[in-house]
Amino acid sequence: MSGPGRKTKVAVIGSGNIGTDLMIKVLRLSKDLEMAAMVGIDPASDGLARAARLGVPTTAEGVEGLLALPGFHDIEIVFDATSAKAHMANARVLEPHRKRLIDLTPAAIGPFVVPAVNLDEHLGAANINMVTCGGQATIPIVAAVSRIAPVAYAEIVASISSRSAGPGTRANIDEFTETTSHAIRTVGGAERGKAVIILNPAEPPLIMRDTVFCLTSAPDPALHDEIRASIAKMVGDVAAYVPGYRLKQHIQIDPIPEDQPVHTLLAPDSPLVPTHQVSVFLEVEGAAHYLPAYAGNLDIMTSAALRVAERIAQQDGTPR
Repeated sequence: MSGPGRKTKVAVIGSGNIGTDLMIKVLRLSKDLEMAAMVGIDPASDGLARAARLGVPTTAEGVEGLLALPGFHDIEIVFDATSAKAHMANARVLEPHRKRLIDLTPAAIGPFVVPAVNLDEHLGAANINMVTCGGQATIPIVAAVSRIAPVAYAEIVASISSRSAGPGTRANIDEFTETTSHAIRTVGGAERGKAVIILNPAEPPLIMRDTVFCLTSAPDPALHDEIRASIAKMVGDVAAYVPGYRLKQHIQIDPIPEDQPVHTLLAPDSPLVPTHQVSVFLEVEGAAHYLPAYAGNLDIMTSAALRVAERIAQQDGTPR
C-alpha cells in the first residue's frame, strides 16, 4: 500500500493513442502516481517505443507480459485502454492479484464513474469504469439538471473528428451508445437516456462538440436560474481536471409546445410531465500532451482517468 512521500505505481495496458496520452499525463502532471509499466501487443507501436525512451518498463506480451515484469508486485493501479472485449479478458487475469483497475473501455464490469459527479461513492471499487468520452463530457450536465429538477429524458450527441477515432473507438461504437445511454440514467439521474456519436470527416479536423438535451419538469421560472447556476458550477468542476472543457453557447431553457409529442420519448410508466427543454452546447479542446488539440474526446477520457487514480492514491485506499 502506498504511504506518505511515496508515489503509487501504475501500469497502462494499451499502447495506442489513449494509453500513450495517459502515460504522458502521469509522467508530466501527477504528483501522486509513478509510471511502472506500459503494456502493448505490438512491439513496433509508437507508445511502447516512446515509453522505452522515457525510461518506463515495457512489454509487448499483453497482460501476461505485465505479470512477468519484475516490478509487477509493486503496481497498485492498472489502467486499461484497450477494448471492451480485451478488458473482459484482462480483468479475469488480474483479479487474483488484487490490483485496482481503471477501465477506459465500454466494458462496464465495474461501476460507472464520472469524477465531477460520483467519484467519492466509488473510491473503494476494485474495477472502475470511465463510461465513454461522450459520457464524460455530457453526463455531468445531465446530473447538474437532475439535481434541480427531475429529468424525464436526456439525449446527448457527441461529435468528434474522424481523425481522432482510432480502431479501438470504431470497434466500440455499439458499446459506446449502450454504455453511455445506461450511464445517463444511473449516473446522470435521467429516467430515460439516449446517446448518439458522430464521426465528423471535416478537414481541418474539428474540436469535439457535445450537445445535451434534457426534458424536465420545471414550471417555476425560479428553477431556471437554479438550473443555469447548477450547470455553470458543473462546467467549472469538470474544467478543473479537463482545462479545455467549456460552454460553447448560452444555456437555453425553452417551454415545450403543447402539440410536441414528447411522450414518445418518455418511459412508458413515467409519472413525469416535462414542461421545458434544457439545451446545452459544449466544446472540449484537448491539452495536446500527445494527441492533437482537436482530439478532446480522447483527452477527456485520459484526464478523467488520471483524476480517479490520483484520488485513489491520495486516499491511500489501494487494497493489497
